[in-house]
Amino acid sequence: MAPRLYPAIPHARLSVISRHLSPRQLLPLNTSYSTDRLSSPEPPFIQARRFSSSSEKPKMSNQPNHPALLIPGPIEFDDAVLQSMSHYSHVGAPFVNTFGETLSMLRKLFQTNDTSSQPFVISGSGTLGWDLVAANLAEPGDDVLVLHTGYFADSFSDCFATYGVKATQLKAPIGSRPQLPEIEKALKEKKYKLLTVTHVDTSTGVLSELKALSELVHKVSPDTLVIVDGVCSVGCEEIEFDKWQLDGVITASQKAIGCPAGLSISMYSDRAIKAFQSRKSPPGSYFASFKNWLPIMQNYEAKKASYFATPSPQLIHALHTSLTQILSKPLSERFAAHKENSQKIKKAVSDLGLKQLASDPADQANGMTAIYLPENVKAPELLPNLLKKGVIFAGGLHKEIATKYIRIGHMGVSVMDPKRDDVERAIKALETGLSEAGYQKA
Repeated sequence: MAPRLYPAIPHARLSVISRHLSPRQLLPLNTSYSTDRLSSPEPPFIQARRFSSSSEKPKMSNQPNHPALLIPGPIEFDDAVLQSMSHYSHVGAPFVNTFGETLSMLRKLFQTNDTSSQPFVISGSGTLGWDLVAANLAEPGDDVLVLHTGYFADSFSDCFATYGVKATQLKAPIGSRPQLPEIEKALKEKKYKLLTVTHVDTSTGVLSELKALSELVHKVSPDTLVIVDGVCSVGCEEIEFDKWQLDGVITASQKAIGCPAGLSISMYSDRAIKAFQSRKSPPGSYFASFKNWLPIMQNYEAKKASYFATPSPQLIHALHTSLTQILSKPLSERFAAHKENSQKIKKAVSDLGLKQLASDPADQANGMTAIYLPENVKAPELLPNLLKKGVIFAGGLHKEIATKYIRIGHMGVSVMDPKRDDVERAIKALETGLSEAGYQKA
């Protein structure tokens, strides 16, 4: 079926949708320092991207002027994605068709041709994915192995505990990942219902290798389900759901997929669905229960109206638009573009004499970079200065080192749209900001 084309909407509506991008915001919302300066004076003029048409450069966007949002999600959004959100009935035939197409496109993004696997799109944040896994694929008293590469493994473990599931964390030093020999040892010591791995931990920028990991699990503990937290990886890192024999990948709309926040997106294998169907106890959640959502998703994908809880027609239309854009080119080109721009950022970081949290290139994500700050530079001072220069970076999130580093997101349209100069502006702002903070490379 040909991609759905949406008519342009009035600029006033786009302005309302994009109001959250106002340059009057002092700090990125997801830094550890968001509350430190709420009473600070308003910053001087911000060198935001110029969107008005001129003879010097082509018009890039109809969005209001705003600093480039270069955090590890939410990210910059394409105009067409924002414009596709309008008033739709969640039970009307046009929306049902759009939802069905969206679910089918997700199969292509996750690279699965197995008709017995099942995509889910549910209103909620990426965190809802944890509940979907813990409530449906594990039962009270089950053991699960959580591979720890940062903050989000701790949170996933907390979620398991809420459902009475016993999570064992296999931790690596900050900036690295558990190695295959120690994972193999852990799998041989105890029977685990699930193994979970954060593909890219947003708190550290550590990338985990999935293919070899899945091969190991299937070899050593073939009954253990392989579950991937892909919130910060789907759309910018390679994931081959079928070929790598993954059982579940959970993600969200607001990162590399390039859609506003509010959708929990996931894919589950036939093996995972059967594990749910054979459970001895009912799911410990009502809203997150596969019992309620599985028939809904199957019906929507078959383009049949169905209802359990009200979906977000606006966000699903936006997701449909974003997926149409993503799939308009080979995924290999998308992943290569993210890697190329990631290397550009990382080279600039190295040239400045700075170090990444992930010191091994094999452990470095392609959609974000986490950078240790020089000792004399403090994030609460650097980040507002970068904002004045028209870019928004994120503060540290890992509780053990939160004040010692910053994070840069480089994913989605910021690297895929050739008309944008977000990456170059980010590098220039970082160089200038550090210099103004008194830093000089040794």
